[in-house]
Amino acid sequence: MNRPPREIDLRIDARWVIAVEPGGVLERHALIVDDGRIVALCPQHDADVAFAAAARVACDEHVLIPGLVNAHTHAAMTLLRGVADDLPLDTWLERYIWPLEARYVSAEFVRDGVELAVAEMLCGGVTCFNDMYFFPDATAAACDAAGMRAMLGLPVLDFATAWAPDAEGCLQRGFEARDRWKHSALLVFALAPHAPYTVGDRTWGTIVTYARQLDLPIQTHVNETRLEVEKSLVATGETPLARLDRLGATGPGFIAIHCVHVDSAGIELLARQGCHVVHCPASNMKLASGVAPVAAMLDRGVNVALGTDGAASNNRLDLFSEMRLAGLLAKVVSGDAAALPAATLLHMATLGGARALGLDRSIGSLEVGKAADVVAVRLGDPETLPVFDPRAHLVHAAGREHVSDVWVAGRHLVDRGVLTTVDRGAVAARARSWQSRLR
Repeated sequence: MNRPPREIDLRIDARWVIAVEPGGVLERHALIVDDGRIVALCPQHDADVAFAAAARVACDEHVLIPGLVNAHTHAAMTLLRGVADDLPLDTWLERYIWPLEARYVSAEFVRDGVELAVAEMLCGGVTCFNDMYFFPDATAAACDAAGMRAMLGLPVLDFATAWAPDAEGCLQRGFEARDRWKHSALLVFALAPHAPYTVGDRTWGTIVTYARQLDLPIQTHVNETRLEVEKSLVATGETPLARLDRLGATGPGFIAIHCVHVDSAGIELLARQGCHVVHCPASNMKLASGVAPVAAMLDRGVNVALGTDGAASNNRLDLFSEMRLAGLLAKVVSGDAAALPAATLLHMATLGGARALGLDRSIGSLEVGKAADVVAVRLGDPETLPVFDPRAHLVHAAGREHVSDVWVAGRHLVDRGVLTTVDRGAVAARARSWQSRLR
C-alpha cells in the first residue's frame, strides 16, 4: 500500500545544490523544509512522490547553498561608509572613527545603521553575521524585526565611549542586553573586548572569568597590524596573541579576528588551543595591514572563517567578494595556483563561519535537522554562462547581484530580489538623513 505524501511547509527545486557537508554538487534536487528546518534533500522525482508542499519555489537556473556567514563586522558602521578612506588603521581609528563615534553613536544611530547593513547583507546572501559594536540592544531589535540571525558581541573597552564610561560599565550594560534577548531563537552572544591594546590585563582577567562561568565565546581583534605586534613586544615582551594565551583567553571559544601578522609559533598556538580565525581580506588590504597566512593556518587544522569587517573600512558587506579576494591573495602570496580552491572558500564562508560562532550544529550546511538558512544564486545570466563547475562559479564568476532568494529558518526574507521584512525605501531615507548630520 502506497503511503500518502507527507505534508510540509516548503519545497525548493534547484538546478544544482551544494550542501557543503557532505561535499559535492547535486543536480536537480529538492530541498524539503518544515517548521523552519530541513527534513530532506532528495532528487526532484522522489520529492514528487514523498512530499506535498504548501509552497513550492522553482529555481531552475540556480544553485542552492547554505546561507553565508559574515563572521566579523561592525554592522552599524554602514553609516560611516566612506567617511575616512585611504588611511592606515591607527590614523583611521584615532583621528576619524573614534571622534565621530564619540559625537554621534547612540541607540538610534545603531538601529538605523544595522537596518541598512541587514538590507545589504540579506540581498547578498548573508543570513548570519557576527557583530561587534555598541548598543547591542539596538542591533538585536533590528535583527529581530528583519528575521536575521546574528551573534552579538558585547563590546568592552577600558576607556569611556558613547556606550559606557569604562570596562565595568560595558560589561554591566552588555549583560543587561543579553538578558533581554537571550531567549531569541535567532540571536546568540559573545564577549567582545575590542583588542589587546585597548583592554588591559585586569579587564582581560575579568572577561575570561565571565566567559568560563557563562559559557560565552570571546571575540577580539588581534595581531592585525605589524605596528600592533611591535608595540606589544616592546611593552610586554610578547605578541598580542601570546599575551592573551597567557591570560587564559584562548581556547575553542576564542575567535581571533584578522590574525594578519602571526608566525609559525602563533599558528601553532591557535591550532593547539582550538581557536578560530576570521580572515577579512578586503579590509586588511584597504588599510594596508597585510595578508593573513590563511593557507598555513588551514594546513595546520585551524578553522578559518570569512568576514567583511565594517563598511567604514571595506566598504562592502559582501561575502562573495571576500571569497574571491581570499582565494586570489592566497594564490599570489604562496605562488601556488591550487591554494584555497573554490570548495574551501565556500566552506570558509558557510560552515567555517558557523563553526567559529559555535553554530555549526544548527547552520552552515544543508543537512537534515539543521535550520533552513538557504540562498539561491542565479547562474543563467550571460556573465555566468556556461556553467561547468557551480562551486568555482560561486567564487570566480558570480557575485551578490546574482542572489535571487534568501530564507532564514525557512522564512522567505528575499523573494526574487525583493526584501520582504525590510522597507528598503525607509532604510535608504534614514541613511541619507544620517549623511546630512554627519557632514
